[in-house]
Amino acid sequence: MKAVCFPVVYRGFLFLMFTYMKEDNLEIRRRHSGSHIMTAAVEMIKKVQLGVGPWIDNGFYQDFDFGDETISEKDFKVIEKKMRWIVNKDMPIKKVIIGAEEARNICKDDRYKLELVEEIIKRGEDLSFYYIGESLEKALSVNLCAGPHLESTGQLGAFKLTKLSGAYWRGDEKNPQLQRVYGVAFKDKEELDAYIYMMEEAEKRDHRKLGKELDLFSFQEAGPGFPFWHPNGTIVYTQLEQFVREENRKRGYAEVKTPIILNKDLWVTSGHWDKFGENMYFTNIDEQEYAIKPMNCPGGLMIYKANQHSYRELPIRNGEFGLVHRHERSGVLHGLFRVRSFTQDDAHSFCTADQLNKEIVDMVEYAEDIYSAFGFKEYKIFIATRPEKYIGSDSEWENATNALKSALELKGLAYEIKEGEGAFYGPKIEFNIKDSIGRYWQCGTIQVDYSMPERFEATYIDAENKEQTPIMIHRAILGSMERFLGILIEHYAGAFPVWMAPSQVHFVPVSNENHLKGVKEMAEKMKAMGIRVSVDDMDETVGKKIRKASKQKVPYVLVVGDNELSGEDLTVRVRGQEEQEKMTVEVFVERVLRETKERV
Repeated sequence: MKAVCFPVVYRGFLFLMFTYMKEDNLEIRRRHSGSHIMTAAVEMIKKVQLGVGPWIDNGFYQDFDFGDETISEKDFKVIEKKMRWIVNKDMPIKKVIIGAEEARNICKDDRYKLELVEEIIKRGEDLSFYYIGESLEKALSVNLCAGPHLESTGQLGAFKLTKLSGAYWRGDEKNPQLQRVYGVAFKDKEELDAYIYMMEEAEKRDHRKLGKELDLFSFQEAGPGFPFWHPNGTIVYTQLEQFVREENRKRGYAEVKTPIILNKDLWVTSGHWDKFGENMYFTNIDEQEYAIKPMNCPGGLMIYKANQHSYRELPIRNGEFGLVHRHERSGVLHGLFRVRSFTQDDAHSFCTADQLNKEIVDMVEYAEDIYSAFGFKEYKIFIATRPEKYIGSDSEWENATNALKSALELKGLAYEIKEGEGAFYGPKIEFNIKDSIGRYWQCGTIQVDYSMPERFEATYIDAENKEQTPIMIHRAILGSMERFLGILIEHYAGAFPVWMAPSQVHFVPVSNENHLKGVKEMAEKMKAMGIRVSVDDMDETVGKKIRKASKQKVPYVLVVGDNELSGEDLTVRVRGQEEQEKMTVEVFVERVLRETKERV
């Protein structure tokens, strides 16, 4: 199964359909065939060797080795023209299984395909090729591929080449660098146009671009993948953290903090040393091996174990804003979405088997409340099951998975299965939230864990005065604070709600000479009441100052002159609203404070 999403326009609105599709699905075949048709078009223009060319979410790509030549995006029109010619010819796309020698002969001039052929021969698997044309001998293009594909080129639909990048052969920087051409293919032009619109909108909202424009965060050569939060960004960050902290308190979570560096023995016991070691950072202290924590759960277990517990105390709910570090390859780092250092809104509940179902239901409801608060009204839910590398018994995995299913079914929530994508210590519920332009983002998780409490010998005393092992539930609703903030920046297009905005009210004096002093006094009074304010004291025109404030996406802009300083009503420019509003200072302050308190 593979996750894909594709856009649909209905009554003028853009929707992104998100689903898990089988390998023989029409959309998969369309995208895979798009890669082959693009390859055939390129082969008509230039001599080339071929790397891999799979289908991906919303499209496809193909890696090319042009030898001493290169191409640029300026060449896309020529390639697309050749692709249209191939599509209009409606040539058959056929599969053939051939012998080793014939396969070697077909690929003799392509080192990359020949390398793959030799590997398939060693494994004793079928050598599957697809060709475009009436026969293999007269084919327009022949490509080593397992499929699936469309029956003919005329079924491709609407397509477009989208971007060009570099890619090392097999992802190894020691190998030659190829040129990767990306494209998309859809049923018709309407779907293609919707996708292009969504991509253009997404580019405008790119959190990396807005992060720089709004002075929220940066990345430095001193620490690739480690975000630096600027004053504006830190305000947004702390407002988000405080919101979750308050919600945790309402739901009975105590707050804890665990060390960032812990010794090898702990990580061996937890299973991370063996199952997650390639993603961890290590150090030595006093000639002993230590690791920087990639997850918070072992530390949470140590806190639980620090005291003896009775069944009367359970469930015990502890929350932590835990800073973790995970080694990510430099090629996959992507703004706040893929970093090496991030903070999880983590929580761990220790409960009995009788309490398990209610704990999961409560966490699901908690997640729904949090997402709704940020305007995420729609989401998809998945249950990720046991991966290849795991700890614990099969029966424990089955019980944990059934508990997650039961909770969702009790809530009447639909879900799909992600086979083999659970954490190594337990299955999990995943929430995929839909943003304001129709994209889905994987955020929160709820994981049931029988194994780790056993490995750490965590216990409680039951009603019969016997030791029992609690069940541990791992829960993060935002997931990563950094990633969630990146999602919010794009969801809001940088226009944070009043309660999160770095500057809630921006003052523009009509004249610095005549009004700046009075404006600063007014701003200080609002600041003393808990409102975040800023004042433009640059010697520029009022119009330019207002345009600057608009680009900074400040919720409220006050232009203040003689009338306003003498006590007359304020003229309030409300972000996103053409008409200005008139109100007294007292009414305006009450409005900002109310919106901050109610988080609207």
